[in-house]
Amino acid sequence: MIQHAPWFEESRFGMFVHWGLYALPARHEWVMNREETTVEEYSKYFRRFDPDLYDPNEWARAARRAGMKYVVLTTKHHDGFCLWDSALTDYKATNTPVGRDLIAPYVDALRAEGLKVGFYHSLIDWHHPDFTIDGVHPQRNATDVEVLNAGRDMARYREYLHGQVRELLSNYGTIDYLFFDFSYAETGHAEFWGGKGAKDWDSETLLALVRELQPGIVVNDRLGIPGDFVTPEQYQPAGPMMVDGAPVSWEACQTLNGSWGYDRDNLNYKSVDLLIRMLVDGVSKGGNLLLNVGPTGRGSIDPRALASLEGIGAWMQLHSRSIYGAGTSQFTAPADTRYTQRGDRLYVHLFAWPFEYVHLPDLAGKVEYAQLLNDASEVFLQEVDPGQQAMNMTPGGQPAGTLTIKLPVQRPDVAVPVLELFLKPEDVND
Repeated sequence: MIQHAPWFEESRFGMFVHWGLYALPARHEWVMNREETTVEEYSKYFRRFDPDLYDPNEWARAARRAGMKYVVLTTKHHDGFCLWDSALTDYKATNTPVGRDLIAPYVDALRAEGLKVGFYHSLIDWHHPDFTIDGVHPQRNATDVEVLNAGRDMARYREYLHGQVRELLSNYGTIDYLFFDFSYAETGHAEFWGGKGAKDWDSETLLALVRELQPGIVVNDRLGIPGDFVTPEQYQPAGPMMVDGAPVSWEACQTLNGSWGYDRDNLNYKSVDLLIRMLVDGVSKGGNLLLNVGPTGRGSIDPRALASLEGIGAWMQLHSRSIYGAGTSQFTAPADTRYTQRGDRLYVHLFAWPFEYVHLPDLAGKVEYAQLLNDASEVFLQEVDPGQQAMNMTPGGQPAGTLTIKLPVQRPDVAVPVLELFLKPEDVND
């Protein structure tokens, strides 16, 4: 548990938003890197950035209706473009056709919907003239890299990086969350030659600045030094995340279709039930889910993404108490299920719907009452004597201590059915 920000693990579910100039090419947020585009070539998107449909109030409402409790927006991604009116660069939204600061209305919209405010900020900057070309830079294969790097000074870039973080954390009131991205000093990958990490960012000083400006903020782990939580990306951990043998706060950042930025022709969308199972799986292992959307170049959320959010929201409307404030259980879930637990409530998420009976090990005698969470309809508890031979109409063959619950034949019409079990007080671990 993050002691100074208990809201983070209480919330369990947030929205990531990747949005910037790369929404115009609509070919993945790393399009500048993938296509090895120069700053001059990429500037055509800067000259045409005019998101006339940008309405952060709609973004905030979509997040809240999906059951999300916080939103994290890319203030600056790796291409270096800034969504706010930074005093430290001309490469910002106020100098594009949209002509205004896009962060201030975003912050206001989240607060109006009761959502926590998060910023993403790239440590990398392929536009800045002092950021040295390395194996991740779009110009990594240029024939004159040494010439291009001549005169570049990472010390000046560090000053710029720290100055922009100071702006973001000084000019918009309370900021609850900060996601830095990313360090790659010692990745072991040959293509990351000249990689950068904590020393290049002066991460200790930068994190101290963040804590000074926003004492209650939570910060991720991508400065190359420990943060408040760890950030598995695009995979589901096999169990609780551990550091030095101890469980830590964590948050999986996931996409709807494998791309973070708007990617028009990418149709590899995850189904709503898969997204819900990913959320449940993470919470069962003590983690959060930060689920990404990539708005279009006009500033609206893609209808396919909205449909996903609406589907998750329909499930969360009925089942959110198995998510908010819940976490790992003291009990071990059987196959095709996930447990989450909050105090004396144990939630059984049924990833597969069995015929009539579900058998839960080690719960015999520990449950006072059970119901389906979607409609609070009672389900019946059975404890079969393990010494009793299974006969015609009696389920048997279960080990001692197994609790059997009788289910209706008809599966509830929800993406993932959930049983809510009320544990006896003496069987709840503090």
